[in-house]
Amino acid sequence: MWYELGLTIFGQKIAYTELFGQVLALAVVFLAQRRSLLTWPVQLVSVALLFTVYASAHLGGLATRQIVVGLIAVYGWYAWVRRRDPVFGVVVRKGSWGERAAVAGVFVAGTVAFALVLDWLHASWAPWPDAAIFVGTVLAFALQGLGLVEFWLVWLVVDAVGVPLQIQSGLYFSALVYVVFAGLVIHGFVDWNRTARRLTQAAKSPL
Repeated sequence: MWYELGLTIFGQKIAYTELFGQVLALAVVFLAQRRSLLTWPVQLVSVALLFTVYASAHLGGLATRQIVVGLIAVYGWYAWVRRRDPVFGVVVRKGSWGERAAVAGVFVAGTVAFALVLDWLHASWAPWPDAAIFVGTVLAFALQGLGLVEFWLVWLVVDAVGVPLQIQSGLYFSALVYVVFAGLVIHGFVDWNRTARRLTQAAKSPL
């Protein structure tokens, strides 16, 4: 099939869809760190490519994730266009403790529920990490669309679960990309946290 075409690096076959899909996914993190509106259209192209990769690897959770992320990307694009500051760009903020607790609760409950669904449908050979990555990714992009700094921390959890799963699935290039993701995510968190502080200080400053 066309989506299985690729190249071999160090004895490992890498499909072009996986290669370009993951490179664009890295670009998304880079663009999100800079709060660029290009984040979202690039994300849409990436999820289209990666859907074929995970569907062929029998990872139903990760394949379904691409569809949901695509829908969230459309919303995020719309939301970022509406919430732009002439000085700071996209308006970002830190979540409250209540919001953080809600995110943690949704992550745990969503992972359990979706893992059971994947297992019941026999849609994944690794339903629990597959489900955790799916739910974490959906949460991360939803929080990103809302401009909450904590979305970067959710991505770190996704990376921690994703690296061993990608290796066990034979998707070695994707595993390497997840490692690179982690470094970009840490840098992005620091940058957004700094921007959120500046926005808070600017809001408190007298005119």
